[in-house]
Amino acid sequence: MQEQNQQEPKYQKVVAAADVLSLGISIVVAILIGVALGYWMEKLFNNHWLFWLGVFWGIGAAILNIYKAYKKQQKELDELAKDPKYAKRRYDSSDEDDW
Repeated sequence: MQEQNQQEPKYQKVVAAADVLSLGISIVVAILIGVALGYWMEKLFNNHWLFWLGVFWGIGAAILNIYKAYKKQQKELDELAKDPKYAKRRYDSSDEDDW
């Protein structure tokens, strides 16, 4: 009975893959929005440097997305390290088979 309760959810791998995929998509979208905003400002105000400002904003947003994903993953790994199931065990040479 306990084995059935501890099985991983049916779609857990799909959800984890979608989470990783969403990071990649958010990076691309952030850069594209920054480029589009920079292009729009360049055409509106007729200043070429505004395009590059938009590009840098997009890259900054992408880096922020990566940082947030890193912190989320770090928090999950810290919680996993507290689980007794994954606690570090000391090496004991008496456990090995003697030749």
